[in-house]
Amino acid sequence: MARPRKPLLSRDRIVTTALALVDAEGLAALSTRRLAAELGVSGPSLYNHFATKEAILDAVADTVIGQVDVSMFESGAAGGTDWRQALLAWGRSYRAALSAHPNIVPFLAVGPGLRPAGLRMADAVFGGMVEAGWPPAQATRIGAAMRYFVTGSALGSFAGGFVGDATAYDPADYPHLGQAHLLARHRERVDEGAFDTGLRALIDGLALQYAEAGGTEVSEDSRAANGG
Repeated sequence: MARPRKPLLSRDRIVTTALALVDAEGLAALSTRRLAAELGVSGPSLYNHFATKEAILDAVADTVIGQVDVSMFESGAAGGTDWRQALLAWGRSYRAALSAHPNIVPFLAVGPGLRPAGLRMADAVFGGMVEAGWPPAQATRIGAAMRYFVTGSALGSFAGGFVGDATAYDPADYPHLGQAHLLARHRERVDEGAFDTGLRALIDGLALQYAEAGGTEVSEDSRAANGG
């Protein structure tokens, strides 16, 4: 029997193609008609695998979240003071996944809904924080605060918001922005450094709350392990 000229359509192929399209052209570029054309199939054939365009976007978003490492929250991993290292590692992995696919971030910002990978991540973080001694209500707030911080950091670039023209920022108007034109050139380093600074500050603030609430005080060894 002759092989089909085009690869058979599958959920994985649809999601991979949809993610590539969103990465390249943004959320607005994704339509079932455009996606079908990219796949070389008829539009209605997509509905054999996904009921709606929203379902396709959910699968795309969940694929991105599935790239986030949550292994640091496995049973015992976040015990004692290790919850700080767990949040630090998770935050970095979370941002790396979103930064690799920034165009899907606005869709992800609404929450996990019923997406399996998103729910597994929420479950892992909540479970890890409760196991470390945080009250359930505060564990929920920590997960939410981290999501706000990471998602916000991935929505745009601070450094990329400045132009590279050395004459753009007149010292007479902006006396402290004489080097601002260099920010865009060092965008990745500036943005990653800003994220890490904020992440450490957030975790250090949580450590103070943890100690005040009667949890295990963070040791100097633990701070050193985090680079603090």
